[in-house]
Amino acid sequence: MENLVRIGAAASALGVSVDTLRRWERDGRVTFERHGGQRYLSADDLAALLRERAVTGGATSARNRLNGVVVAVTKDGIMAQVDLACGPFRIVSLMSREAADDLGLAPGMPATAVVKATTVIVER
Repeated sequence: MENLVRIGAAASALGVSVDTLRRWERDGRVTFERHGGQRYLSADDLAALLRERAVTGGATSARNRLNGVVVAVTKDGIMAQVDLACGPFRIVSLMSREAADDLGLAPGMPATAVVKATTVIVER
């Protein structure tokens, strides 16, 4: 089974759940090979999905997105704390300093807090 990736590994690489990949299969968006009751995705198909997601902005399966404004960015040597005002809510995200620098986060700029499980991801 060369060049095949198990569904769990594919889901992890894509940043989605196994259930999402099963839905994509039902919708005809992806085709899995089955071996011994397990679903496998070809490495080429996985690479194509990864490229597609990179072009579309890396959409995630997170449904909770709060648009807001950055009100503060506090950085030290390794980490950054980003405070967002999202309507009446204050959202605080801890991320690497490098990520905050890459996003160019600064007070007054619009940003989106993406809440998934116990993680808050800030997008711009």
